[in-house]
Amino acid sequence: MSEAQIIRRASAGDAQAVRQLYERYAPRVYAVVRRIAGCDDLAQDYAQEAWIRAIRALPTFRGDARFSTWLHRIAVNAALQALRKSKTRRTKQAPMPDSVPVGPRVRDSLLESRLESALDRLPDGQREVLILHDVEGYTHEEIGETLGVTSGTSKSQLFKARAKMRGMLDGLNENIEDREAWNSI
Repeated sequence: MSEAQIIRRASAGDAQAVRQLYERYAPRVYAVVRRIAGCDDLAQDYAQEAWIRAIRALPTFRGDARFSTWLHRIAVNAALQALRKSKTRRTKQAPMPDSVPVGPRVRDSLLESRLESALDRLPDGQREVLILHDVEGYTHEEIGETLGVTSGTSKSQLFKARAKMRGMLDGLNENIEDREAWNSI
């Protein structure tokens, strides 16, 4: 069955078709909201909200854009709106978990930790623009539409975000090279 047929069936209320769309696109929706949310718990909430909105809006999907693009936009908007709402209720520091799962890591945990920490320290507007542009591939015009700012503001926020990230991550390269040299001894 083609994607168009699945979408038509899902918009008519066919639960199996909705399930097929979910199984096909859930990883992508989760990935985009995870980058915006900054943590798994919020990302799960944001992804759930995105799917609720998408399923409710299915009858309005005209097919002007690809379904994945349409769904991606809903996910980003749902995550950004939820983030703005929760910003007034939460503090910047989250409590430490009672336990941390330990397992084999393929990625460089120091690098990942430094990047996440640096992203978390960026002002919200800069962080959102950096993620939408550099990670998600949005144009400045699309970011402007999504965030309700001009494309010039988006460009300015991206420039500032990149400069702050460079400053916060300065010296990371030398640390990695030192660690690799130390590990080779």
